[in-house]
Amino acid sequence: MTLTFKSNLSDLVDRRQCIADWMHACRTATLALFDGMDHETFCRQPHSDFSPVGWHLGHIAYTEALWLLQHSAGDRPLFPEYHRLFAQDGMPKGDRVKLPPLSEVCDYLKAVRAKVFDYLQIAPLDQQERLWRWILQHESQHCETVALILELQKKRPELSRSQSNLKPQTSSMVCIPAGYFEQGNESLDALDNERPVHQVYLETYCIDRTPVTHQAYRSFIQSNGYQDVRWWSSEGWQWLQKNPVTHPLYWREDPTYANHPVCGVSYYEAEAYARFVGKRLPTESEWEKAASWNSQAGTRSLYAWGDQFPDATRCNYGHEWSTTTPVDRYPANLAGCYDLLGNVWEWTATWFDRYAEFESYPYPGYSQVYFDGEHRVLKGGSWATRPWAMRCAFRNWYYPHMRQMLSGFRCVSDANPECLSATVIKDSVL
Repeated sequence: MTLTFKSNLSDLVDRRQCIADWMHACRTATLALFDGMDHETFCRQPHSDFSPVGWHLGHIAYTEALWLLQHSAGDRPLFPEYHRLFAQDGMPKGDRVKLPPLSEVCDYLKAVRAKVFDYLQIAPLDQQERLWRWILQHESQHCETVALILELQKKRPELSRSQSNLKPQTSSMVCIPAGYFEQGNESLDALDNERPVHQVYLETYCIDRTPVTHQAYRSFIQSNGYQDVRWWSSEGWQWLQKNPVTHPLYWREDPTYANHPVCGVSYYEAEAYARFVGKRLPTESEWEKAASWNSQAGTRSLYAWGDQFPDATRCNYGHEWSTTTPVDRYPANLAGCYDLLGNVWEWTATWFDRYAEFESYPYPGYSQVYFDGEHRVLKGGSWATRPWAMRCAFRNWYYPHMRQMLSGFRCVSDANPECLSATVIKDSVL
C-alpha cells in the first residue's frame, strides 16, 4: 500500500483512489464493531472518563463533516440537530447516554460519507491530503476507544492466589549502542505532536526484548508487590491507597496467556514492577530508538520492521485476533526486540510535551491542550489499533493513573556491567 506521489494527473487519480480505499476499509471495520449491538450497549457508559460507544460513532461522522465538508468544501452543516450531541465540547460525557438508535447514527455516517466521496473527486489534494489522512486516523483512534469501552463491559475473572513467594521473572534484554538517532516523523501521516524530526543523543542502554508478560508479572503480584510500599513512587502509592487494586485490569488467569503481555496497567503499576525487578521504564526516546533506528546504516524506519505497510504477518493489530497474542509470535526487529508495534500500548517515563518548533494541526485542541505536564507518553499501538494510527513515531498520551486502555510496558536498564553481561542480542529474523 505504499504510493509514490507525483504531480501528474495519473498519480493524483491514484492518490484519490488510495484515500477512498483506505476510508472504505476503515469504515467497514468501524461498522463491524457495532454489528448486532443492542441499544443498551450502544448507550452505556461503563466508566466516567469515557463516552458511550454510540457517541464515538456519531462523533466520527460529525468530525468528518466538520473538516471535509464545512471547513474544506464550504458546505452547510449536515444534520445540525446532532452538532451539540456529537461535538467534542458539546456536552459532558455523562450526558451523552441519550443517543439516537444505532440505525439513525449509521444513516448519519452514510449521508456524510456520500457527500465526502463526492467532494474527494474535486478536492485539491495537494493542499488537503494531510487533512484527509488526519480524518482517517481520527476515526481509527476513536474506534480503538470503542474497543476498550467494550472491554470494560466484559466481566473479568478474580485473581487466583494459588501460588506464592515466586522469584522475579525478567525478560532478556538487548543492548542499544550510544549515539544520535532521528526521532519523530514528518510524513503526510504525521500528527502535529510527531513533528518535526529531530536528533537525539542517548547513552548506551539495555531494553527488554518483549513487553512484560503475565508469567513475569505474576511474580510481582504473588510477592505482594501491590502491598509493598518499597516499589511505589509517592504518587503511585497514594493512587494505590485510593484505588486498592491487586492485579492489572485485563488480567487473565488462563495459563495459555502466560506468554501474553499484561494489559490494563496504569503508569504507576508499570513503574512499581520495574523497580521490583531492578529496572526502570524507558524514556520515549529510548523506546523509539530501539523500535526504529538502524545504527549501522544511520537511518530510521517508519515501522519496527521497515517502511512496509502493516499486515497480519508483522504484528497483532486491527482486531486481527481481538485479544493479545504471545509476545514472540511475530518476528523481531533489527535490534532484536519483539512486539514493539501492536498487541499492547507501552508506557514510557516521558511526559507528553511539544517538540521544538511545534505547530498545532488542524486545531490547538488536538494535542496542544495536553502539554500540561500531567500526561505520560505511550508508544507502539495495541491489538485494536488500526494501521493508519500505528508507527514508531506515533505518540499516545494518558494520565498516569489510567489503566482502562489496552496498555502494558517493557523495561530498560542503564548499561552497567551487570546489565551488559546479561544482554542477549539476536539477529533479526525478518
